[in-house]
Amino acid sequence: MDERFFRVPSGCGVCGIMSKNGQLFSGEKIVKSMCNMIERGNGLGSGFAGYGIYPEFHDNWCFHVMYNSKKNIEIVEKYLKESFDIIHSEPIPTKNGKKFKFVPILHRYFLKIKQEKFNNKMDDFSEDDLIVNAVMFINRNIEDAFIFSSGKNMGIFKGVGNPDEIGDFYKIYEYKGYLWTAHNRFPTNTVAWWGGAHPFGILDWAVVHNGEISSYGINRRYLENFGYYCTLFTDTEVITYLFDLLHRKHKIDFETIGKILASPFWFQIDRIKDENYKNYLKMLRIIYGPALINGPFAIIVTNSEYMIGLNDRIKLRPLVAGEDENFYYLSSEEAAIRIINNNLKVYQVDAGKPFIFKVKWQS
Repeated sequence: MDERFFRVPSGCGVCGIMSKNGQLFSGEKIVKSMCNMIERGNGLGSGFAGYGIYPEFHDNWCFHVMYNSKKNIEIVEKYLKESFDIIHSEPIPTKNGKKFKFVPILHRYFLKIKQEKFNNKMDDFSEDDLIVNAVMFINRNIEDAFIFSSGKNMGIFKGVGNPDEIGDFYKIYEYKGYLWTAHNRFPTNTVAWWGGAHPFGILDWAVVHNGEISSYGINRRYLENFGYYCTLFTDTEVITYLFDLLHRKHKIDFETIGKILASPFWFQIDRIKDENYKNYLKMLRIIYGPALINGPFAIIVTNSEYMIGLNDRIKLRPLVAGEDENFYYLSSEEAAIRIINNNLKVYQVDAGKPFIFKVKWQS
């Protein structure tokens, strides 16, 4: 029997590849990497996120929308037209969809915000806030319609299948981007469906995750206080919104976010001799306690400039980092990045400490 059908306790595979200087490269690399650890999934979910893939619409917001039926397409488009000029819209290009039991209607919209939407708004209300509000409204209130990607010059492509199947279905090898992440899913406690596959995104954030979030309930309720609502029935969704809240809204750096999401245990904090640092960690635990992520996890988080790897505080899931002359890498398995280039430096990703890569744009 094929090994992928056996239960893998640390299952799910994640990978990220970033060009150091922002040069575009084919999505074929990330598909190849994921297929080298295909046994980490079981065919119930895979996906890819690419950055720099829409240069002709680089300044427009791009919504990837998943419709489970045709009945509410008109309602979604009417809602979009209230806040946006639709610069271009089309079905997301796909092929070989007949091999899947079910394929939702997949459409993408390139949008420009109508400036009158900012009339009478508070000074700190930004385009980003309007996008988040639009995503939350559609995903919560319009039946059978889900926005699963909403950034600029980037896109998420995902579904129920193995990474080779989903990569071929979306023709990932035809896109060129400077940063790619991917996921191969082995669902544990949540349903396998197209919207529940990884990556999860909001704005230009994309998150892929191996593990289980046992704190999902309290994380979700905490996020609802700030206008984020989980509608995609998978625990990973909270990680995406936590990064947007903490980094974009609260202006917290990634090192500190690591101390919030994967905080040391109280007994570890109590043993710290530096009183100032001890009090600092206590303050973070008290203020951001509901944002603490419990459970085993290895995540890769990306936006248009950064690729970040983060493990839970006792590293219950595998994650390695690497680099060569042209690329940065993060992956569940060393073999999955060595298949791209065997001559690279590999680094340990320590428990609870973010491993941060940043693109350095070519001048």
